[in-house]
Amino acid sequence: MHFTKMQGLGNDYLYIYGEVPENVGELSKKLSDRHFGAGSDGLIYISPSEKADFKMRIFNADGSEAKMCGNGIRCVGKYVYDKGYTDRKQLRIETLSGIRTLYLTARSGKVKAVSVEMGRAEAGEEKEILVDGQKITGTPVSVGNPHFVILTEESGGSLTPEREGPLIEKHPAFPGGVNVEFVRITGENRLRMRVWERGSGVTMACGTGASASAAAAVRKGYFRPDTPILVELDGGALEITVRKNGEVLMSGPAEFVYEGEAAL
Repeated sequence: MHFTKMQGLGNDYLYIYGEVPENVGELSKKLSDRHFGAGSDGLIYISPSEKADFKMRIFNADGSEAKMCGNGIRCVGKYVYDKGYTDRKQLRIETLSGIRTLYLTARSGKVKAVSVEMGRAEAGEEKEILVDGQKITGTPVSVGNPHFVILTEESGGSLTPEREGPLIEKHPAFPGGVNVEFVRITGENRLRMRVWERGSGVTMACGTGASASAAAAVRKGYFRPDTPILVELDGGALEITVRKNGEVLMSGPAEFVYEGEAAL
């Protein structure tokens, strides 16, 4: 099986053009292992779509399927353009969260950056949960997948994705699991975010998480809508704009790492 390893701000996946095999969960666990496999946050399959230009399906490192990945979909745009599957710089990609529009920025025939219409970020009322004897308050946000955004300075400042992340992901308050963002406001239109991704653990970046974090901060009045917000992650920075109607535009890089062959 041929694959291409790509990353967006260190959020790395193995990309395969073709139909999803029946044993994809087992395959994702095997190939994502960073000691015995290629090493990644999961697998992303790309194929033609009857509803859009292309379709993507995302499988986490634990074998579960995700609905949407902001960093992953940017890499899909670069993949199909750079490999010659399309010459268009505006694409529609089918995901389990709906169709997303991509705008590609190319130089010398190669995509350098991608902006993504992420859809509406729906930020709910704050929720308080009890985690290991500690009360934690966060904002539930849906960006096609579920997030729980915690402003750490409002919750004591000592929370970490490594410690609290796995406990919150599987908390009874979130029956299907949840992605967890740990956020600090660092300046005018700037925030710092770390993430525990449902099914993958701590990752270098999360595009939907960055979108959810910006939406939560706008809802709480830290930032104004229709203003670009710089979201700094472990792997780099994304620019997120939350419009007045809740629609989110995300912009950031996408890079090839290497091509590989897996013996199945």
